[in-house]
Amino acid sequence: MEKQICENCGRECIKHAKGMCTTCYKKIAWKPKLQKCIRCGRMLKHQAKGYCPGCYNYVFHLESTKAGQRRKLHNIDNDTYKKITQRCLICGFDKVVDLHHLDESHDNNSIENMVGLCPNHHKMLHDFRYKEEVLSQIRKALLDKKSPLSFEEECLNTVQTTLEIEQTPLEAVETEALASQPLMIMINQRNFS
Repeated sequence: MEKQICENCGRECIKHAKGMCTTCYKKIAWKPKLQKCIRCGRMLKHQAKGYCPGCYNYVFHLESTKAGQRRKLHNIDNDTYKKITQRCLICGFDKVVDLHHLDESHDNNSIENMVGLCPNHHKMLHDFRYKEEVLSQIRKALLDKKSPLSFEEECLNTVQTTLEIEQTPLEAVETEALASQPLMIMINQRNFS
């Protein structure tokens, strides 16, 4: 291969087009072909598969980009993020769930400090008019230590609890009648109020 001195930077390099090294040629002389993007329709330089660079990254690298942003912003791995944001802590919505820091410090990335909230509850939490209401609902949900159940699941749990009490021997029911009544009342109030 023939060596030459680049006309632009003055370094000795392998001969390339127009008397420049490869780096200088790509920066100065090479003009990429403009092509219409098949996704957005803009005339931009071609990346690959008919997409402009932005659409190519959106189509083929969206999940890896989101995972990288989660690691960068929240300092947690992608699996932990997905587990926390599986459903809203308050209403159980599971389509779009935001991550909220309970102490509102983005430096504290412990799992106990982060909860998943739907966009509505997350926005309400940061609005002073609804903050106390949403905070009380979060406290109540955290005290229950479980995600909210759907109405059907709650009804099924009530029926199962009732069946368990009905299947106990009669003597056990008579001796523990006072202890089990408040439990049933509490379960029924929680599930249907």
